[in-house]
Amino acid sequence: MTKHVLVTGASRGIGAAIAKELAAEDRHIWINYHRNHSAAQTIMAEIHQRGFQASLIPFDIANRAECRDLLDKFITEHGAFDILVNNAGITADASFPGMEDEQWDSVIQTNLGGLYNVTRPLVMPMVRKRWGRIVNMTSIAALHGNRGQTNYAAAKAGIIGVTKSLAKELASRGICVNAVAPGFISTEMTSHIDKNQIRQIVPMARAGDAKEVAAVVAFLCSSAASYVTGEVINVSGGII
Repeated sequence: MTKHVLVTGASRGIGAAIAKELAAEDRHIWINYHRNHSAAQTIMAEIHQRGFQASLIPFDIANRAECRDLLDKFITEHGAFDILVNNAGITADASFPGMEDEQWDSVIQTNLGGLYNVTRPLVMPMVRKRWGRIVNMTSIAALHGNRGQTNYAAAKAGIIGVTKSLAKELASRGICVNAVAPGFISTEMTSHIDKNQIRQIVPMARAGDAKEVAAVVAFLCSSAASYVTGEVINVSGGII
């Protein structure tokens, strides 16, 4: 039976790598995006070229009503999602004294509120199937903090709290809930960071590749991880 897989924010960067890594014969990959339609189409085409199923599912994770209506419709038409990867997120960096209310609110609403908006409608259908995988993308900023990112670190730390609590609630239902905390990964979000600075901070002296993060997510979504839940896996090249 085909498993339905939802990856939010899957049009580029880590999300795109995860969508491609999770593609398999028995899976239908649903690629979520908000604005970047052409990039999402490219990811879908790459998955199709490999002979796997993929479709686009555009919506704004920060819009609770939109999430609820669209996901309820999906469940009615297709049944439950079997695998959910909450990857979508934004940054709005500023030093805390200079941070505007909108910068705080938008990051919290999107990164933490968006996880709630997407996950809440999908949990009970998973419970009824008594099988599921939820992987929440957090960040080493949640574990160590980062100057200029109090809003981002707060949201990502909240995701860890959600992960650990939800894992305990759903463990007896055959649903594993874990988090992955990437460090410096070569994406558009980190393109402004000097490579020499990365070499000084990261024990492996390099930025990670999105595929390296996707491989960890793929493991957590597999049957091999059936006894792993409530964990936060650090993918950061040795930043501990």
